[in-house]
Amino acid sequence: MTKKQHYMTRDERYKLEALLEAKIPVSRIAKQLGFCRQTIYNEIARGKYVHTCDWWDEERYSADKGQQIHAYNQTAKGRPLKIGNDHAYAKFLENKMLGVQADGKVDRRKRYSPAAALAEARKAGFALTVCASTLYSYIDKRIFLHLTNKDLWEKGKPKKQGHQPVRRIAHPALPNITERPEHVNRREEYGHWEIDLVVGRAKSKPVLLTMVERRSREPLVFKLPDKRAASVRKVFDTLERTQPDFRERFKTITTDNGPEFLEYKQLTQSIHGGQRFEVYYCHSYSAWEKGGNENMNRMIRRWFPKGTDFSRVTKKEIAEFQNWLFHYPRKILGWRSPAELAV
Repeated sequence: MTKKQHYMTRDERYKLEALLEAKIPVSRIAKQLGFCRQTIYNEIARGKYVHTCDWWDEERYSADKGQQIHAYNQTAKGRPLKIGNDHAYAKFLENKMLGVQADGKVDRRKRYSPAAALAEARKAGFALTVCASTLYSYIDKRIFLHLTNKDLWEKGKPKKQGHQPVRRIAHPALPNITERPEHVNRREEYGHWEIDLVVGRAKSKPVLLTMVERRSREPLVFKLPDKRAASVRKVFDTLERTQPDFRERFKTITTDNGPEFLEYKQLTQSIHGGQRFEVYYCHSYSAWEKGGNENMNRMIRRWFPKGTDFSRVTKKEIAEFQNWLFHYPRKILGWRSPAELAV
C-alpha cells in the first residue's frame, strides 16, 4: 500500500486505537493504514494517556485525545498555521532538517538546524517565511509528517554547567592571546586562523587537524598520521610550498597549549627562511577563546562521532565534510555560507 502524505483522519485514529487494543504490531498497523511506522509512533505519542486498572497503571492510546491535540495544533490557538497551505515550503524545510539530498537519499550527517533551514528556504525563493521560534513550535507540536525533536542535533541536550577555572598560560614564554592585535580580535581581515586536533578511537594514531578562518569561517581539515608536532608542521610546510598566496592566506594562528603546537620556533619557521606567521596561545582551559574552531569540531562529530577510527576514514570522506561545511549557512555571517563570502 502506498504511504499517505497527509495527517490521520478521525476515522483512521479510531482504527489505530482498535488495532492497538488488539495487540497488532506497529509495522502491520502502518502497512494496513498506509502510513510509515514513524507516523504511527508519532500518533501513539500524541494520544497517549495513563489508564488506571485495578492493581496497576498502563499506557494506552486514545483516538479522541489524539484528534483533540491534532485539532488544537492545527489551529495554533485560533490562528491558522502559516505553513499549513504551502506544502512545498514545509517539505523543503523538513527535507533540510532530515538530511534528505537532491537524489532523495537521506544523509543524517547533513541535517540542517531549523534556523539554517529557514535561511536556505529564503535563498531558494520561497515567499512564505516563519521565524525560528515558530518553526521549533511546529516541530514540538508534531506538525511535520516525519520530523520530530529527536531528528534535531541540539534539541533537548542539557547544557553543561560548571565553574570556570582561573585562566592561566601553561607556557608564559610563548605569545599570549592577549597580545593578539585588536584588528585580529575584531575579525576585520582575512588570514587569521584557529586550529586544533580532533582525536579518534583510543590507541588509534591518526587524527584530524582542523582549521577555521576567523572572518569567513572557511574550514580546512587535514588527516595526520599522528599527533606529533612534526606532522602538524608538515601540513603548513606543504601549504607554503604549494600556495603562492600563502602569506596573504595565513597571517596568524590561534591555538591551545597542546604539545603538538608548542614547538613555536619550528612551527613559525618558513621553508623559505624567516617567520611565516605569528602564533598566539589561548589560556589553559579556555576553549571559548577559539570558539569558531570549537564549533567546527562539534560539527565534525556529527560526521565522525567520538570513538571513530580515523585510519578507516578516507580523504574523500574528509573532503566531503569540508565541502559541506564550507556551504553551510551561519547565523554569525548573516545566514551566508563561507563559500558565499569567498565569491
